[in-house]
Amino acid sequence: MPLAAAPVPSTLPAASEPWLVVDDIALRYGARTVVEHLSFALPQGAIACLLGPSGCGKTSALRAMAGFEPLAAGQVRLAGEVLSEPGRITPPEKRRIGMVFQDYALFPHLTVSQNVGFGLHGRADADQRVAHMLDTVGLSAKAKRYPHELSGGQQQRVALARALAPQPSILLLDEPFSNLDVALRERLAAEVRDILKATQTTAVLVTHDQHEAFAMADVIGVMAEGRLQQWDTAYGLYHRPANRRVANFVGQGAFVPATVTDAHHLRLQLDEVDADQATFALDDALPFAPGTLVDVLLRPDDVVHNDDSQVKARVVHKAFKGAEFLYTLALANGTEVLSMVPSHHDHAMGEAIGIQLDLSHVVAFERPST
Repeated sequence: MPLAAAPVPSTLPAASEPWLVVDDIALRYGARTVVEHLSFALPQGAIACLLGPSGCGKTSALRAMAGFEPLAAGQVRLAGEVLSEPGRITPPEKRRIGMVFQDYALFPHLTVSQNVGFGLHGRADADQRVAHMLDTVGLSAKAKRYPHELSGGQQQRVALARALAPQPSILLLDEPFSNLDVALRERLAAEVRDILKATQTTAVLVTHDQHEAFAMADVIGVMAEGRLQQWDTAYGLYHRPANRRVANFVGQGAFVPATVTDAHHLRLQLDEVDADQATFALDDALPFAPGTLVDVLLRPDDVVHNDDSQVKARVVHKAFKGAEFLYTLALANGTEVLSMVPSHHDHAMGEAIGIQLDLSHVVAFERPST
């Protein structure tokens, strides 16, 4: 188990009902269970993300919230109203839920303003709502354009404006940025977050991209094989992963073997580091008995470049990130670690560079038995 890991909530808040409650839901397609024991709650105005690889169940969970999939167990409640439970499902069109899809789903024969106003037929304030939403997403000057005349990012903002125009109780976003280039995704995610916060819209995003999740969400649920692994902030997921799956999926890092010496000390098993340098004193007590073999998670910011260090590691891979290089470094015993180094330190492949470890916090997992 990790140190100071944030646990998956086993019960929902007992105080006043949150705006959205997903209470121990399960989804099955025939005999196959795709989501099981999924629980979380959101206050009004919060932004959540279900994050995980393809096939983990995140999109199925979103479809259940939207009313497209029946539940095999549990409940979905919104503003205190039960929307779904086994044998009962409120149709999507009666849920006051907005949806933003991966492919935008804009009508090609309608202008931008007509797309945004599509769900406002019969409302006396339709024109004002359209104008307000186009101003909110920064597209007032494009009102008379057609979707094919817009960039991908602009089309996504039109889709967002259309979803928000009817003032939904909650907005659901299904991989909304996956069709955009990498450079645009994170920037647009931050823009969408600003828009949702300005309109005080409660939202749930699903994505496989942690950068989108970090840029947009207040709280993130990491999923694997249909189950919620951890529900936490981005900071908590990165620095206090609840298990190896979360540690491997969120951020980058490497596991280094170590031995627990006592409740507040562990020693890394690195041949090129002497016993004093390899032993670390910890503020938090280790939940392992002395002598336990563990794997310590080293993030790139834990491995510091230092030319004066006696500990050397060989550059086996380098990735230029602009302001920084991400180096993959091999120690003498073959253990590989990652280090993020300012990009003016441009080391050659195969070069040995000095490093030191800066373990201000430790995440350790008991080593699996072989």
